[in-house]
Amino acid sequence: MAPPRKSVLPKPLPDGFVLTDSEKKKWRLGKIIGQGGFGLIYLASRDVDRPVAADTDFVIKLEYQENGPLFSELKFYQRAAKPESMRKWMRSRRLDFLGIPTYWGSGLAEYNNIRYRFMVMDRLGKDLQKICNDNGGRLEKATVLQLGQELVDVLEYIHENEYVHADIKAANLMQGYRDPKKVYLADYGLSYRYCPDGVHKEYKENPKKGHNGTIEYTSIDAHKGLGKPSNS
Repeated sequence: MAPPRKSVLPKPLPDGFVLTDSEKKKWRLGKIIGQGGFGLIYLASRDVDRPVAADTDFVIKLEYQENGPLFSELKFYQRAAKPESMRKWMRSRRLDFLGIPTYWGSGLAEYNNIRYRFMVMDRLGKDLQKICNDNGGRLEKATVLQLGQELVDVLEYIHENEYVHADIKAANLMQGYRDPKKVYLADYGLSYRYCPDGVHKEYKENPKKGHNGTIEYTSIDAHKGLGKPSNS
């Protein structure tokens, strides 16, 4: 059975559904705690024999297999955000923290003849947009400076590894779930490999592929169809 149009959210999987990732690890789905443009976000647990606890440390992102954002995010993690590569880069700059959420696994699943793609990630806390809204649109100066420094570290790392994020906004800057003093740049579904193997991609406009991302933050180049997320 073909899934519905890709522009709609996937049909939810049952509470307690067990997914098996590409490394044969099993994950149990809990309740839905969020959604994006194309996918759902579930609480998840490695303990498949009991309901998922409300304070679990894991979430699962779920989309129809045919959708592109989760595949793009998965490729980013596989190519640019390997744990050993990040640890080595942090040591070279004497950093004890780099705000990229941890990837724990991924795979494909089928339910009612519909194919899904999923990815297991760190659970994160509140996003900066909600924090700003709760504080009348203002943040303390020290908080802004800390955010700026930690974001620069993440951007420097991903740029050195041939990628741009392409969807930076307050809603994608998120506190750690256990440690709210740590801030992460999340959601690499529009990330773009701009310099594969050290060769910068050609500047080429394609209006048919434009307008990705959040309209308030989309660059002129993105509106012109540059930086279309690719699988290369």
